[in-house]
Amino acid sequence: MPTTQSDLQTARILKDRVSKLTPLIDFRLFGSRARGDADEFSDMDIFMEFETIDRELKKKVKNAAWELTLETGIVVTTLLFSRHEIEDSALRSSPIIRVIMEEGVPV
Repeated sequence: MPTTQSDLQTARILKDRVSKLTPLIDFRLFGSRARGDADEFSDMDIFMEFETIDRELKKKVKNAAWELTLETGIVVTTLLFSRHEIEDSALRSSPIIRVIMEEGVPV
């Protein structure tokens, strides 16, 4: 079963809120909700890439995800990375990044 429109809409809400904080390079829904095999208790996994990340941005994104969790009843979890981490560090060849790039749904 493909990703539901409801899941994409929820992800778009978070993307809109985060993009008001700082520019996004990439934003993807991944995991069971992207694969379409989620159940009613599945969380929503979101990957975000930014030019740079600092403690304040992490806090604001975490708060935005928590607010969306409260609004929707879906636990929203986020993975945040900087462009440098994705392009220039050993992280670029990690299994989780590879899966996100292959299976993640761009939002």
